[in-house]
Amino acid sequence: MTAGVNQPPLLADRAYEAVRDLIVTLGLPPGSPIQEDRLGAELGVGRTPLREAIKRLASESLVRIYPRQGTFVSEINIADHALIADVRRQLEGHAAERAAHRSTPADRTELARLIDQILGRSTDRETLMRLDTEIHRAVYSCAHNPYLATTLSHYYNLSLRIWYLFLDRLPPVDHTSEHLPMLEAIIAGDADRARAIAVGHVEQFDRAVRAAI
Repeated sequence: MTAGVNQPPLLADRAYEAVRDLIVTLGLPPGSPIQEDRLGAELGVGRTPLREAIKRLASESLVRIYPRQGTFVSEINIADHALIADVRRQLEGHAAERAAHRSTPADRTELARLIDQILGRSTDRETLMRLDTEIHRAVYSCAHNPYLATTLSHYYNLSLRIWYLFLDRLPPVDHTSEHLPMLEAIIAGDADRARAIAVGHVEQFDRAVRAAI
């Protein structure tokens, strides 16, 4: 009975994550229409959870809903990059600091697993980008502040779209290796070092994108 009650939000979450990932990786290009029937069939989700997901994506500025016209993937405004980076510079550092203070033994086990993934030294760019995203979201979770995690995820997703947009122009840097000392600092409870490294990571990304524009 409980599973039945929980099923709709779980389906909506799955739809949200699938469409979000298509948007941030440019699998759904900026400005393209969201064709609900086709997208729902491809993702294997019904109309109701998909529409719930689209409403959530609209609140995060990833899609635009125009009455009587349809729903479209939001355009990318490069002028927003500096503003997004300004917010992330503050919040990414704060999340890393809080994670160092608040991470549980289970959290630290998960971060250790991510360190093992980094040390695996995959050279596939898509694999590295997915791992980088997983690391960011794990740190947000370890901060144990759902409001902070939601806000950071919003700005990270917007930043990630810009990363994919300029991927061919950005230098082939393994960003996951930059996270290694930050994860170690969080596990060790070194909040100041974790914050500094997280801020430095955002600043490095900001400089790389500015150089590519």
